[in-house]
Amino acid sequence: MDNKLRIAYFQRKSRKFGNFSIEFVFEEIRKNLPLDMQGILYTARYTSNGLWKRLYIALEAAGKQEDINHITGDIHFANTFLRKHKTVLTIHDVGFMEHSSSIRRFLLRFFWLWLPVKRSRVVVAVSYATKNEILKYMKCDPEKIKVIYDPISKDLTFKPKEFNHRNPVILQLGCAPNKNLARTIKALKDIPCHFEIVGKLGQEEIDLLQAYKMSYNISYNLSNEEVQRKYEDCDMLTLVSTYEGFGMPIIEANRVGRPVITSNILSMPEVAGEAACLVNPFDIENIKNGFLRIINNAEYRAKLIKNGRENQKRFQVTEIARQYSEIYRYLVKC
Repeated sequence: MDNKLRIAYFQRKSRKFGNFSIEFVFEEIRKNLPLDMQGILYTARYTSNGLWKRLYIALEAAGKQEDINHITGDIHFANTFLRKHKTVLTIHDVGFMEHSSSIRRFLLRFFWLWLPVKRSRVVVAVSYATKNEILKYMKCDPEKIKVIYDPISKDLTFKPKEFNHRNPVILQLGCAPNKNLARTIKALKDIPCHFEIVGKLGQEEIDLLQAYKMSYNISYNLSNEEVQRKYEDCDMLTLVSTYEGFGMPIIEANRVGRPVITSNILSMPEVAGEAACLVNPFDIENIKNGFLRIINNAEYRAKLIKNGRENQKRFQVTEIARQYSEIYRYLVKC
């Protein structure tokens, strides 16, 4: 007789060229659950678009409940009809609250934050910065929100590379508005480099790259293996975002052994620790000076790489899976 604790992982249906980081995170966690637990994946039939599709997602989840139910992110509203005392919700960020429309912000706050948090026994935030953001937008017992970092993939390994200080390859993952590409491009325009961009770039950013006659390459819809090669082939990573709930590329670059430049706001300093050059993402000159410091200072680069190898140990998947399993055991007793 199988006495394993069954955990239902409810996952969004990703868009064709969407961000798949949530899916990768929980695939790793399911693989590393204790032997007495079984993770069961349920992917929503529809993408999160429109009232009726979202209602269907929530009703579909209600019909597939297991011993423990876990909404893994993005489709927070999917827990509306689940058993509250057996439900975990992971919130990766609350960037949706930056929407320009007040009516839209109200609806997002209600259906993606207030109601989902109320309908969960435990809420997991992927950083202390994200936890603070949640508490900024709604009243909630802070003890209800646990912080568990995202894990780093075991597929990434340390790959030393001689730094090309004359024409470094600078890797950028993601092109959403929060990724701050326009300011990053302006900061790099007078620095000899090759800008390697993963994601579907907007026309404004393409026009900037061409106006500044920069060397660049754009790719998207890559496999895990292809993204891994991008890390290995680059000289450094840039993630100078204006908003991140976590900042996975920081620790991925740490693991591969590449210096990182990132923002000094929200979750990014928390995730990076002493393993990145921190800059003001709203100050182009400050961003430029950060790039130049990494490119021109070999001793500083070596320090960032050394610190990165130590920093990435905080995000081992076995430890992250253990922390989630403790929550599941707690819910069994509730």
